[in-house]
Amino acid sequence: MKTSALIPALVPVLLLSACAAGPDYQRPPVDTPAAFKEIGSWKPAEPREPAADNWWAAFGDPVLDDLQARLEVSNQNLRAAEAAYRQALALADAARASWFPAINATAGATRSATSAATAASGNAPPRNSFSLGATVSWELDVWGRIARTVEGADASLAASAADLAAARLSARATLAQTYFHLRAAERQQALLDASVAAYARALELTRNRYAAGVAGKADVVQAESQLRSARAAALDASLSRSQYEHAIAVLLGQAPASFTLAPVDAPLPAPPVAVTLPSTLLERRPDIAAAERRVAAANAAIGAAQAARFPVLGLSGNTGFRNAQIEDLLTVPSRYWSLGPTLAAAVFDAGAKKAAVGQAQANWEKAVATYRQTVLTAFQEVEDNLASARLLEAAAVEQAAAVSAAAEAEAIALNQYRAGTVSYLNVVTAQATHLAARRSANDLATRRLLAAVQLAKNAGGGVGE
Repeated sequence: MKTSALIPALVPVLLLSACAAGPDYQRPPVDTPAAFKEIGSWKPAEPREPAADNWWAAFGDPVLDDLQARLEVSNQNLRAAEAAYRQALALADAARASWFPAINATAGATRSATSAATAASGNAPPRNSFSLGATVSWELDVWGRIARTVEGADASLAASAADLAAARLSARATLAQTYFHLRAAERQQALLDASVAAYARALELTRNRYAAGVAGKADVVQAESQLRSARAAALDASLSRSQYEHAIAVLLGQAPASFTLAPVDAPLPAPPVAVTLPSTLLERRPDIAAAERRVAAANAAIGAAQAARFPVLGLSGNTGFRNAQIEDLLTVPSRYWSLGPTLAAAVFDAGAKKAAVGQAQANWEKAVATYRQTVLTAFQEVEDNLASARLLEAAAVEQAAAVSAAAEAEAIALNQYRAGTVSYLNVVTAQATHLAARRSANDLATRRLLAAVQLAKNAGGGVGE
């Protein structure tokens, strides 16, 4: 067939390639509430952007800002996620390469001879053969198999990008929470150190009273026991701080021995509250985006599997030079070429391609269920931490009042003991109550910060009012 006649014959076939087998993708519907139940009196933020790049800055801690800046280039988990994204990018590029013809170059040299000839001619001498050519093959995407494959690869690439964003968000949230745990341990240790100093003064008071004969030995023993218990608790808080410092080092990709974080003598920052709308959450959460893109990839795989059941129409050709004399290889008489369509179809495969379609359909249903479950889990996480932020704020107010009352009770008990109107057991009880109240207040402040970080993560990285 002449080339001028072949190309017009292929034009209708090429036009058919615009039709792709399989269903066109539509995002699976999910039930989205109008507002979160636990939002309380907070007003949802206006979604000015998909997610804040530096949500941790709302805590106003420059040390945390510096640590977050170092996380991006040092965390090994983020490097692994970034490598996975580049792998998905390469797979998408490989899928798109199927749109274009494949061209291969060949070169060869052979020497051959026959073992016998006619009696008249005798044995034929060996013959040389030299060749230089190129082959071209091109699959015409009549049924849309390549189109669906590229569509699925692009969706998988988008899912991988969302996975990278989710890994980055998770690493940043983990770093922030670990950092606040460390600062809470510092506050706990400072609180216990102050208690140790107060208990040491109380022990000195009981010893003086015992020496003066106005107090019993039991008072001294109780005061000493309380002092040693507070020292032990302070050492335990120091251990917790060391372990959190080691954890931060690993998050930054460093050996704990090479990392030190200086203590900060400052109160814990006030926790901001991340509030968003349920509909906005679907756009901001990277894990939801990844799950949705995997549904799109699974949908495209159905079309690719259906298209694989139809015959494959291709166009192949080759051209080059072939001659027995290498010096005459690149001459017009040595030239050859061929061009023509090919059609390949499976005559019998025992239902393998049909089973592949069923597998793709089931995988799509699995991806849809995973996507919907991811959305439900996201709603639950936001509701949980909205409730935590609201109720822990109220609990902190009550606990502050409890600390104030316990401090007053301790002062009264100590004055009464000095006056000799109560036993030292009253002082011990009041001091223990005051210390427990202050430690509970510190724990509540830490839990509020951790809930704020978790809420920022659950909201996709946005923090605001």
